[in-house]
Amino acid sequence: MLCTRIFTACFIYSNKRETKYIFDEFTLQRFSQEKTEEATSKRKEESRQKGQVAKSLEINSAFIILAAFLALKIVGPYIYSELTTFMRFMFTDFSTADFTINGMQVLLINFIIVFIKTTMPIMLVILVISLAVSLLQVGFVFSTEALMPQMSRINPLSGIERLFSKRSLVELLKSLLKVGIIGYFIARFVLNETGRIPELISAELIDSLRYISALITDLALQIGGVILVLGAADYFYQWWEHNQSIKMSKQEVKEELKQTEGNPQIKGKIKERQRAVAMRRMMQEVPKATAIVTNPTHFAVAIKYDHTMSAPEVVAKGQDFLAERIKAVARENRVVIVENKPLARALYSSVDIGGTIPAELYQAVAEVLAYVYRLKKRLS
Repeated sequence: MLCTRIFTACFIYSNKRETKYIFDEFTLQRFSQEKTEEATSKRKEESRQKGQVAKSLEINSAFIILAAFLALKIVGPYIYSELTTFMRFMFTDFSTADFTINGMQVLLINFIIVFIKTTMPIMLVILVISLAVSLLQVGFVFSTEALMPQMSRINPLSGIERLFSKRSLVELLKSLLKVGIIGYFIARFVLNETGRIPELISAELIDSLRYISALITDLALQIGGVILVLGAADYFYQWWEHNQSIKMSKQEVKEELKQTEGNPQIKGKIKERQRAVAMRRMMQEVPKATAIVTNPTHFAVAIKYDHTMSAPEVVAKGQDFLAERIKAVARENRVVIVENKPLARALYSSVDIGGTIPAELYQAVAEVLAYVYRLKKRLS
């Protein structure tokens, strides 16, 4: 009975641990998919190539309104002169002439010329300002991906989802706020100018037109200034919202790192194989060495020299375990091992494998080589 209870308790505890493990694994997996990491430069560039950039249409609208009415205020006298000249032509020369096809052609040509001359300055200013503002916001971006047809755009369910999305709600609140603020400034402007409107009844026509045009221009400039302030705030919101939308999960960052720099595990294996190959090559040079200079336990440096060399070379070196292997190979191939602690440390730290001995170590190395040659001569 006691054994049964112990087994039941262990089984319940095991199930609890397994459930906890599954829950923790699910939590970690879910956390790894959350967009918590800042977008990498590659992700930002891909987003830019798709035409997904932070841009505020309010700033474009504000600058277009300001530029159009400023241009209208500057070239207004010129437009007024062209229109009055055309109206005189219509009500004098054209009205008294015979109604013929040639007369209608002349009227149409004059109308087209006047239309181009009066609208072209304003249109050119609007075109230049709109392009300049767009370039200042996002730079030069050419992408046709936004024009490609997508089934999600005509899907009713996707449309309903976009209609009630967070972005749509924010855009609705922004529109209501914009309408309310602009409406307030318009109402305040009209109330301030209401008292002067009755004076236009007794004024000359030209004075009335000038007053009304100045009134409209001032109102447009005020509205443009308000929209410009709102556009600046909207631009910072668009920038923040764009950065949030392109954020990446930890798993996406890892996958991108694998794509750009290669799989770390594969790179590690490649480096490991490269080290192994270099190790084999180095150990193959140990039997060809003239002498092994040791610490005697921590460092081992294999030196090679013959009469064809300008200076001795280091063909192998190692520390601790590798030093022991170099010495073991040297013993198997009867290479002389010389203990010289200062020289071993100096060679290990200052000379790379395949490098020549520096001039300041010539004397010490020469003494080692002389000892080796005397030893070989005596043994022979």
